[in-house]
Amino acid sequence: MTRKASLIDAALAFADTLVAPLSIATTLLIIVLPMIRAMALAYTLLPLRLGRPPAEGAARAFRLAAHLRPWAMAEVFIIGVIVALVKIAGLASVSLGPAFWAMTALVLLVVIEAVSLDEWSIWQTLDRWRTR
Repeated sequence: MTRKASLIDAALAFADTLVAPLSIATTLLIIVLPMIRAMALAYTLLPLRLGRPPAEGAARAFRLAAHLRPWAMAEVFIIGVIVALVKIAGLASVSLGPAFWAMTALVLLVVIEAVSLDEWSIWQTLDRWRTR
């Protein structure tokens, strides 16, 4: 017998039960909010990295990314998945597909971003461009 599960399956696991709001919260925390945060950071930082002026609304996008940081919990989710896989591995044969490794790579990028992004410098750069 084979059983496959995707990230969407995990997010929607509770959709047909009494705890359906948990499914919505899970979808927001592990898919939607990290995606919005990544897009806001790219929108803010990509023009700056290319030496161009910030895009219109970059400060608002960066503020949104900063506010979403505690709520975008992809790294918490992947730790939970790893713990569950270790527990299940004793009962069944577990193989990890490309989606697991892609999610793991995303989480590593989020951790590297969290450690290396200097928000103060970004705000200073945005202010310099705004006063020109």
